[in-house]
Amino acid sequence: MSEKQSLQENNLPVVRLGRELKYQGTILKIYEDQVIANGHECRWDFIHHDGAAAIIPVTEDGEILMVRQYRNALDRYTLEIPAGKLDDPKEPTLDCAVRELEEETGFKAKNVEFLISVNTTVAFCDEHIDIYLARDLVPSHQHLDEDEVILVERWKLEDLEELIYSGKITDSKTIAAILAYARKYR
Repeated sequence: MSEKQSLQENNLPVVRLGRELKYQGTILKIYEDQVIANGHECRWDFIHHDGAAAIIPVTEDGEILMVRQYRNALDRYTLEIPAGKLDDPKEPTLDCAVRELEEETGFKAKNVEFLISVNTTVAFCDEHIDIYLARDLVPSHQHLDEDEVILVERWKLEDLEELIYSGKITDSKTIAAILAYARKYR
């Protein structure tokens, strides 16, 4: 028996009976789902996000352009790869990633390739982020939103890995992107 078959046979079905919108904000919708799980009726929180894209920009000399920005949910500045939400749920993630690269770092890329996809918080949110790799960077201009304060920094891969393993970088998309890039291209 395969591992997949074993997991499927040992799980009791979960049935969603209903979904009620509780709050709608600018980037997410919060729902309360009524479900039957393990034979018990319960309520689960669910957050819908239209999706996002991120990009790991690598310079000619192998440094990675990172953005430092304030994150309200954590009440602190974080070091991350450039990223942003889709302008429309049907927007191609490649278009979003390329746009965010220029908006946040002031660079365009002549060469962009898909790296990985991640779901950021699978327990209660459906946010999906496609992550791309940008090379052959060309200077352009930053186009920040009026409420964005973003500093662009150049980092060596090994220094970013050290920040990940010391717990100083905790952003999931950034961790996934850096480690995937290191595994695939080192």
